Amino acid sequence: MELIKKYFPELTEEQLFKFEKLEELYKDWNLKINVVSRKDIDELYLRHVLHSLGIAKVQQFKPGSKILDVGTGGGFPGIPLAIMFPECEFHLVDSIGKKIKVVNEVSEGLGLENVKSFNERVEDLDGQYDFIVSRAVAVMPTFVRWIKGKIKKTSKHDRRNGILYLKGGDLTEELKDYRTAEIFELSDYFEEDFFDTKKVVYLPLKYKP
Repeated sequence: MELIKKYFPELTEEQLFKFEKLEELYKDWNLKINVVSRKDIDELYLRHVLHSLGIAKVQQFKPGSKILDVGTGGGFPGIPLAIMFPECEFHLVDSIGKKIKVVNEVSEGLGLENVKSFNERVEDLDGQYDFIVSRAVAVMPTFVRWIKGKIKKTSKHDRRNGILYLKGGDLTEELKDYRTAEIFELSDYFEEDFFDTKKVVYLPLKYKP
């Protein structure tokens, strides 16, 4: 929890309370439905919460924004971002029912009113969003195909609407066809060794007229 305070000193008391409560909720639910490995649950704030909030270092979402988290698993990056941006609407989707059950229980335990969850494939989900976030659920070409038509054409941010994707390692080959992609090294924001190879990939989506 100290990591969150270290990098986000401007958090309100309510946000701090919710971030602190995350550990208890995830440890409890992970015993019933295993969605996070044992090693990761012991380092929840480093490997999941702070990693998710890397997106917040790259992009501040304006009030009223709609964000879709694809393949959310147990709720990452969606739940930490929903705490960080309480005036934005977050839709979390995953095709695995037990993972969405954990999302629902954690959201309810935190009293998050800006989170909705969907147990389905993203291709079957209706709606359009300002940004689509995810944590390395597929290679970029596959991901782009999944979310086709789900990004709003009109941007309310200085940065054009698009994908904010948490990835690691060498992405040269994967992104070779995406000349507009921008890569943000999380080691520029966080000093812990865990982030040495971690990145946020921003891909603005262009629309044909």
